[in-house]
Amino acid sequence: MIKRLAVPWAVLAAALYALSAPFSKLLLNDIAPTMMAAFLYLGAGTGMAVMGMLRKESKEKKLTGKDLPFAVGMVLLDIAAPVCLMTGLTMTTAANASLLNNFEIVTTTLIAAFIFREKVPGKLVLAIILITISSMILSFEDASSLDFSLGSVFVLLACVCWGFENNCTRAMSAGDPLEIVVIKGFGSGFGSLVIALVSGESFPPLRTIVLALILGFIAYGLSIFFYVHAQRNLGAARTSAYYAIAPFIGVFLSLIIFREIPGYPFWIALMIMAAGTYLASV
Repeated sequence: MIKRLAVPWAVLAAALYALSAPFSKLLLNDIAPTMMAAFLYLGAGTGMAVMGMLRKESKEKKLTGKDLPFAVGMVLLDIAAPVCLMTGLTMTTAANASLLNNFEIVTTTLIAAFIFREKVPGKLVLAIILITISSMILSFEDASSLDFSLGSVFVLLACVCWGFENNCTRAMSAGDPLEIVVIKGFGSGFGSLVIALVSGESFPPLRTIVLALILGFIAYGLSIFFYVHAQRNLGAARTSAYYAIAPFIGVFLSLIIFREIPGYPFWIALMIMAAGTYLASV
């Protein structure tokens, strides 16, 4: 029964994460990028900690000392990734950033294959090629807001960090998913907050902080919780493939919220990305 739920969990995780880019873009009008990343993860950690206090005694396996190196790597990468993403969002459109997020499939799969020796089917290899081509179009095409920009580079850097982070999380996925999210949330959140304060970023209005915390709980906390459950039975590469629907949901929300109509390179990249995503998930 639990194995049957692995795919729905991965899809639910993707749907929740899709809320991140468009709504973060809105909040970035009132909050600096690193501070935003901090409150997103603190919201995830706080929300999941409350869930942990409310749930009955868990039969989940606790993390051990063997998990420590992966936990440290997970936290450090989760500090870098959202900071890069939030910075990129200030320089490019939410729709562009959402679609570029699918490059995470490429990095996650390659790391899973070459470092953790996960088997990668031929269809997934073709999917990686298509997604890479789509990402190049989005990053290097000089048209409208989709020109080659530092914003696209930061989004791609975030994907590389999350690719490594996904595999660190995979190595701990036998442990309690809630415990993993709490560690991830508070560790990455406080780490990002320290960096934000040291770099001179100021606290935003209380209303913005509350909204960022709520968004972090939903789009990061619950998303990661279901993602870890899915990874147990699907592996890092396959879970990342199902997770690939998130950018398309994010693009749809971005077009509705910001009412920005991208140029033709975006739609070409979207079709190529859709083909790659389909191959990655079948």
